[in-house]
Amino acid sequence: MPLPKLPTRPAAILTFPSGESARAQARSTKTAAARSSTQAVLAEDDDNELLVQPELDGLAAPARKAQIPAPARQVPPPPPAAPAPRAETRRAKAAPAPSKRAKARAQNEPRKLFVLDTNVLLHDPSSLFRFEEHDIFLPMMTLEELDHQKKGMSEVARNARQVSRSLDALVQDATQLDEGLELTKLGNKDATGRLMFQTTAIHSTLPSDLPMGKADNQILGVVRALQEKYPQREVVLVSKDINMRLKARALGMAAEDYFNDHVMEDSDLMYSGVMQLPEDFWNKHGKDVESWQQGGTTFYRIHGPLCSQFVVNQFVYFEGQMPLYAQVREVSGKMAVLATLRDYTHGKNNVWGITARNREQNFAMNLLMNPECDFVSLLGQAGTGKTLLALAAGITQVLETKRYTEIIMTRVTVPVGEDIGFLPGTEEEKMLPWMGALEDNLDVLNMGEGEGNGDWGRAATMDLIRSRIKVKSLNFMRGRTFLNKYLIIDEAQNLTPKQMKTLVTRAGPGTKVICLGNIAQIDTPYLTEGSSGLTFVVDRFKGWPHSGHVTLQRGERSRLADYAGDVL
Repeated sequence: MPLPKLPTRPAAILTFPSGESARAQARSTKTAAARSSTQAVLAEDDDNELLVQPELDGLAAPARKAQIPAPARQVPPPPPAAPAPRAETRRAKAAPAPSKRAKARAQNEPRKLFVLDTNVLLHDPSSLFRFEEHDIFLPMMTLEELDHQKKGMSEVARNARQVSRSLDALVQDATQLDEGLELTKLGNKDATGRLMFQTTAIHSTLPSDLPMGKADNQILGVVRALQEKYPQREVVLVSKDINMRLKARALGMAAEDYFNDHVMEDSDLMYSGVMQLPEDFWNKHGKDVESWQQGGTTFYRIHGPLCSQFVVNQFVYFEGQMPLYAQVREVSGKMAVLATLRDYTHGKNNVWGITARNREQNFAMNLLMNPECDFVSLLGQAGTGKTLLALAAGITQVLETKRYTEIIMTRVTVPVGEDIGFLPGTEEEKMLPWMGALEDNLDVLNMGEGEGNGDWGRAATMDLIRSRIKVKSLNFMRGRTFLNKYLIIDEAQNLTPKQMKTLVTRAGPGTKVICLGNIAQIDTPYLTEGSSGLTFVVDRFKGWPHSGHVTLQRGERSRLADYAGDVL
């Protein structure tokens, strides 16, 4: 049988590499289909984004590894992709990162709309920029009351003028006030909200018993109208007036106090400057103790878990078999350096004839006599010796050690009862009626120092002391700089944080500032224990190496004063 003829045209032979490419292309097509279906699931539920992501990596891996091998070698097909391990899935779920859609939802949430009462602006002129991303609405009555309060030299008048200047800078070159103004215009990056004004008459429904001619009721009417206009937004009235907040809540409106300047809500949590060490202190911290002496002071370097809770210049004490009274000089993790104290309870260490009568007074005297401590704050109830200790330390450092040139004493003139009206005389003569505590304590100091000199000696000593003490008014402090002065701020609890900043920043080189007060005796309107300037500086200066604070606990005035302070 004859053989068939050879083909004249060679047939196309399918080689192995071409087949492998086809299979890889098929797998890539399946992977793309799986990815598209998975993305469809993600679009429905964003919360599963991190859980599905490891599976996407596993599906996409074969498409990346598929390659065309060399024609001379036959490469077996790659093994199927292993599923993502469960451990990675659980780890991704434990620490999820916010998705883009979650961030978008957070940005699209309606902002709160805060309606500010006039007393908030008069209390803090920068309150316009303290509400972060939320919007602010100013009723026309608020602007009207600002105009009434702008005249005069008082702190309220200055704040009113400052608010007016801020508003004028915001509305410059503004064409559409209805849409609101960006609060970031003046460089306040934290205030990302908008400021809106009342540009039209607002009619609201309030009970007929509330006369609309009163300013507070008109502001309440604006809040009610805004609630009806923006039902999807939370409209909140911010006021320092307690009665206005009560009326707003009675009418079903949200009302809040202005909390931005509140350092704390509970005065019991206030930093006292003193810590009692536990009974097992030496058992946990007595190992590897280093000690050395420098300048008559013994230093201890200790290690332990309690060291991380210490604050620089805080006083610690332990009353046991191995008593310890020390001051924290350095804190670094679980290591602290403690320094022993000078005992001012002993007669040989008296300060202008005054010795400390209790533990806290000894701590306070160590701060007052320390030249490296530029700012000292003393808190305590009536009769704990705040003013007496400060004056004794000041007179000693002015007349004996010559560390300071003179003592400057000031206080805020807020009466406890009704105002007595105008006072005659110079600035110092006008302030003397407010400085009764100064005169009383000078009498005590003069008796102790001039006992053996008779009446003439006591009179000469008193004249010398008076020549080095200047009484100044707060109204004339702005712009001054005190050099090598011993500045005492009495009744500091009645100062606002802004007034306190104005006074403390007057200190020049070589000046020491002492703040005295009792936060339970605040007489300034709209000031509380949490918003007082004294509370403000105690919290802000805590931990600074050149400042210290002590809260005096025990009264030393008399047994009658101590008993009255406890039972009345």
